[in-house]
Amino acid sequence: MSTASVIRLLAVAFSVALTLRGMWIGAPVDDGWLLLGCMLGYLAVAWLCILWGWTAVITRSSQPETVSSSGDHLPIPLALLALAATVALPPLVAYGAGPHTTPGTHTTLYLGAIGALMATLTVRRRPWMAWTGIVVLAGWSISLLGPATALGLGLVGSTVWVGAAQFLVLALDRAALDTERLGEVQRVASAQSAAQGAQAHERRVQVNRVLLSAGDALARVIDRRGVLSDDERIEARVVEGRLRDELRGARLLDPEVRAALESVRRRGASVSLSDDGAIDDIGEEELGEIRAELADTLRSARSDRVYVRTSSDPRVAVTVVGRAARTIGLDEDDSVDLWREIERSPR
Repeated sequence: MSTASVIRLLAVAFSVALTLRGMWIGAPVDDGWLLLGCMLGYLAVAWLCILWGWTAVITRSSQPETVSSSGDHLPIPLALLALAATVALPPLVAYGAGPHTTPGTHTTLYLGAIGALMATLTVRRRPWMAWTGIVVLAGWSISLLGPATALGLGLVGSTVWVGAAQFLVLALDRAALDTERLGEVQRVASAQSAAQGAQAHERRVQVNRVLLSAGDALARVIDRRGVLSDDERIEARVVEGRLRDELRGARLLDPEVRAALESVRRRGASVSLSDDGAIDDIGEEELGEIRAELADTLRSARSDRVYVRTSSDPRVAVTVVGRAARTIGLDEDDSVDLWREIERSPR
């Protein structure tokens, strides 16, 4: 049996115990049937407030039941019925018992019982009605018994019950909120960890692929101890650049971009490709368009040095800069002969 179900059953048993104790007067009363009717009426109201919605809670088998599930909002009509019982029960009990009975023999029937009923309203998310009921109970008990007697026979305890119930509800709500936030943090952390793991795996795959394709060139460099022909040097430079591209800018690469980069390097130019994560938020469809434009730009480039960088500018995705080699008559800095900004799609 779940925790919430046990709590409900204990509340039912507690209401019965309070009622029986209040009915145990042990002296003649003016109207015993009226007291019996008060007892049965109180039990009906208390059990309705406690058990309302229990079937719905039990049948939610797809979700684990917790203590907080017993705190579902009590319908307004039932809460008003509990307030009506609070208004009617004290004078009816006092009238049925009669003036000759000792106050302590029958006041438990409304002081303790109504306090427990108002605590139930608090747990069922009707705190304002519960405190209203405590005010009504205080008014009746002080009027019927006097302040000192009312406070000494259970008014303070009933008030403490409601306060403790409200504190418990607030604590459970805070715990539920903290649990929800912790779950969200864990989901975000798991998603980030999975994304990083996927990126690391993809990078390893790419590096392995490049190393396999570069294996012959690397073996040749080692075998000849760096003494290479011009064609072999070009091939080694292409392989080195390909490896750097995969490590530093894999998100910018596709077959067309790789072919364009290799073409630029084979004609003797140097290319530097770098992605610092500025385009991680771009979807695959838009990224495909950016790659296509980058490949076209590289194929048309005639610069001796080409720099490809992702941009943090909200309008620009990739910047391509080309510089010509220094010649006599030019400034110290290489002249810029290519500047291309590949823009993001408008949002």
